[in-house]
Amino acid sequence: MKILQNLALITQLNHISSSPRNLYLLSAASLSSSGIMDQASQNENRSSDSGDLNSSKGSKLYSDNIIPRLLNLYGERPRARDFEIYADNATFEDPLMCAHGVKQIKSAFYTIPKVFSESGIVEYTVKEEIISPGKNEIFIDNKQHYKFWGRNIDMISLIVLSVEDGKVVRHEDRWDKKPLRNRENLPVLGRLLEMSRRGSMLATHVIMGFGKDPFS
Repeated sequence: MKILQNLALITQLNHISSSPRNLYLLSAASLSSSGIMDQASQNENRSSDSGDLNSSKGSKLYSDNIIPRLLNLYGERPRARDFEIYADNATFEDPLMCAHGVKQIKSAFYTIPKVFSESGIVEYTVKEEIISPGKNEIFIDNKQHYKFWGRNIDMISLIVLSVEDGKVVRHEDRWDKKPLRNRENLPVLGRLLEMSRRGSMLATHVIMGFGKDPFS
């Protein structure tokens, strides 16, 4: 662009008087034009950088807030405030139960200290992925420990949490890191297993007083 401007300037010089005043005016016009172009380029670059920064807004990690509460749920005394990590319509599913809503999720976890004398996640690593602004997935590779009638039970698990705007909307506990068997991977048997998990959950929900909080 500057080369073309200089050529135009030379052409103009060939057609006008070479007085100092005219040369000064032409030089000033060239510098002014060049300055305007440079400033426009800088503004464009700033605008582009600002757009990149704005596109990253809304990307947030939630695991730091969720994991401590989740560890309490798998422990021996889950409390009502620990369930605040869930959205009202959240679901929880493992190979034994399928809970819909926070009340049923409470019933599922409140059974743990009633069945086991010891329970908890003893080892874990966390990986969190941003799916889209406000939507994340958290993967917790973990080892769970339980004691049942004096017998120690250790289990490897992969917990998968789907999170929207900081709240867990789906919680899967995949024992032995195996996907839950359902109608998607086992069309016939999967449906029966889903019905069995729902039936087990509803029975547990009744026994546990429909999600009544036993601890403050």
